[in-house]
Amino acid sequence: MTPKLLAVSDLHVSYKENREITAKLTPTTPDDWLIVAGDVADKVSDIEWALSLLAERFARVVWVPGNHELWTVRDGADGLRGVARYEHLVELCRRLGVLTPEDPYPLWEGEGGPVRIAPLFLLYDYSFLPPGCTTREEGLAYAMETGVVCTDERLLHPDPYPSREAWCAARVALTERRLAACDTDVPLVLVNHYPLVRDPTDVLWYPEFAQWCGTTATADWHRRFNVKAMIYGHLHIPRETRYDGVRFEEVSLGYPREWKKRPKPPQLPRVVL
Repeated sequence: MTPKLLAVSDLHVSYKENREITAKLTPTTPDDWLIVAGDVADKVSDIEWALSLLAERFARVVWVPGNHELWTVRDGADGLRGVARYEHLVELCRRLGVLTPEDPYPLWEGEGGPVRIAPLFLLYDYSFLPPGCTTREEGLAYAMETGVVCTDERLLHPDPYPSREAWCAARVALTERRLAACDTDVPLVLVNHYPLVRDPTDVLWYPEFAQWCGTTATADWHRRFNVKAMIYGHLHIPRETRYDGVRFEEVSLGYPREWKKRPKPPQLPRVVL
């Protein structure tokens, strides 16, 4: 069999049912690669368990952080916040042989290749405003009024940046430079926890939650760069869509209360190429 590029996100392995699903994730061939597009878990010990297991089974694992990994919770990271917590996770991945957004972009030469896989860490900046809102302040006030507020507001700290928007802007600028320096002859598979365009959030039951789902600063990246596919998670709405002819693939598992309602069991990992 030809090696495949596979992907999954939002494993949330602190849930027993999700941990059981994660424990059963296996490659189709010994040379398969696996993309993990964030939200493995909240606690470092759970993140390490999952990534260690996957790194043993797949020829290569590529990880990007979700918002849950960046939460400051009581775990083995000793209260690390913001950039320090992210760097702690990067070092953990390097010990396990897992690639991160801080590493050179690897070249996939298996089925559907060659493509360069670009794991991104971009965050969000509240620019996906709710309908009728024109400023961040209006958007957050509306979310507070409805009660639909992301837990990030309590647990995701931007230290040493003054705000999440500032951290997002720094990550966008850094990543944009790296993508611009890539060989334009080799297509890219972009991987980020959040979608690069707002469109996938249009189907959310609570549109005010879109504020915590990305940034308008990346809205044209799938056109500006030679992108073959964009892989993301976060919304817990696994599906394939196309924007300007580019395939966007959400590869999330999500919470048990969500995936148990669906007519079919989770089909994971998803085939990217």
